Amino acid sequence: LPAGMLERIVAQTDGVPLFIEELTKAVLEGASPPDAAVSALPIPSTLHASLIARLDRLPVAKQVAQIGAAIGREFSHELLAAVAELPEAALEQGLDELVNAGLAFRRGTPPEATYTFKHALVQDAAYVSLLRATRQKLHARIAKVLEERWSDVAATQPELLAHHFTQAGLTERAADYWQKAGEGTFRRSAVAEAIGHLTRSIALVRTLPESRARAERELHLQTMLGQAYIARHGHAAPETAAAFARAQNLVETVGEVSQ
Repeated sequence: LPAGMLERIVAQTDGVPLFIEELTKAVLEGASPPDAAVSALPIPSTLHASLIARLDRLPVAKQVAQIGAAIGREFSHELLAAVAELPEAALEQGLDELVNAGLAFRRGTPPEATYTFKHALVQDAAYVSLLRATRQKLHARIAKVLEERWSDVAATQPELLAHHFTQAGLTERAADYWQKAGEGTFRRSAVAEAIGHLTRSIALVRTLPESRARAERELHLQTMLGQAYIARHGHAAPETAAAFARAQNLVETVGEVSQ
């Protein structure tokens, strides 16, 4: 690149290695054969803009990257293929372009390969370029595929399905899986995780229409949350008191004195 462009890149990136690398690639990919006119090219103002510009120049790779980004920082070829519902040729082209552009790394040989985004910011750039409605549909499809074809994942990593159902806006299913995740981590004495999962389940349950069933469900969750707080902070902690105070209010609502 001409000296003028190098100076602009150095000034723009403020010495951040990933930004230097990505911005240089963005400029090179957007240029014709290097000549003096290259120094007049517009350059993205942020790392995010640089990554988006690179993805925009690879439409098939961008589509694959968007689906992969919804799955996570790392994703398997098999799961991506099941979710994407793309012709195999298009899927392979998109994945090859992502890898050749240095935006993702591949381990193994398709269809047993696993892919990892080069950096969390690459995943983020692909993910935020999705429309909200498309994003929700993708998460719903990922959750459905995991339930139907990877039942072992649903059983051993309920928090993963909880995440996808939450992002899909499927509140009741999400609350179910956050509860399963909370119960599982509590049994394994991972109390801090259990508190996080149960709290998320309670927050989602509270958005459901008011009913006796909802109150009973939250009562169960609040009781378990109180037990988790006892294990983590002790009986006298304010968090413990708050959990059981809410449970007591719910007992009165439900009318189950034995609870």
